[in-house]
Amino acid sequence: MKDVRQSREYAEYLSRVGWKVEKIAGVYIFIKKLLFVSIVKVQRPEELLVEKILGIAKRYRAIYVSFEPLPSTQSGTGGQALLEKYGFGLSKSPFLPTKSLELDLAKSNKYFYRNLKKDCRYALRKCEEQNIECKMGIEIKEFRDTWKKSVPVGRYVMSERNMKSMKAAFGKKMQLIATTDLSAGGIFLTANKRACYWMGFSNREGRKTQAQYKVVWEGILWAKKMGGTIFDFDGIYDERMPIETWKGLTHFKKSFGGEEVYYPGAYSKWIWKFW
Repeated sequence: MKDVRQSREYAEYLSRVGWKVEKIAGVYIFIKKLLFVSIVKVQRPEELLVEKILGIAKRYRAIYVSFEPLPSTQSGTGGQALLEKYGFGLSKSPFLPTKSLELDLAKSNKYFYRNLKKDCRYALRKCEEQNIECKMGIEIKEFRDTWKKSVPVGRYVMSERNMKSMKAAFGKKMQLIATTDLSAGGIFLTANKRACYWMGFSNREGRKTQAQYKVVWEGILWAKKMGGTIFDFDGIYDERMPIETWKGLTHFKKSFGGEEVYYPGAYSKWIWKFW
């Protein structure tokens, strides 16, 4: 099953925010122009098509090319041998998370609830007791302004322009979900029958009430209604590339259950001899 980042909707989104998009044999290639040169990234392709993509890289005078394959790409190895054959090496700075967590949305809601971890069930009961409700269809500006105020200075927050571009590309396949008091919220996407918990936030009150559990639970239910078959939490702590700040977020995500998925990582190459 194709990843969200290999969907028509995601390609349109990147195109709207300044990336050039090429498509070859069903694989999207993303090019970022930098004056007279460019960088190229290929994210979660089902086929590597290395020679053809290097040809596109040459046409755009690329100085950097990055592949982030699926675990199943090229005989189930992530294509490591093939990429190394062409001089690509494992990068320490991948664009995408190298480990994630997935839920099988074919299961019933009752099954999901029974398989939630103890702390998640407790948090959802706590939200119910406190009458915490969620709403959808929030205005982007209101959502983004609240998100910005809720996180520490320096923490990444999508720009209003990028959020509007994403909404224009995904349409009904993008949903902003937040508690009615906007103490917690999340961005959810679906494409290629895969759903994705893109980003989320909670302020001090939201952390106190554990409202983010309610937001994500509603996101899972929304994804099922949209016909998704897999719900991807889009990144958890990976012991191969440890980022200490991811541990708390990973504990939160794992409380919903699911299966861990390891990705091969990013294989990149600097190129200086195309011209």
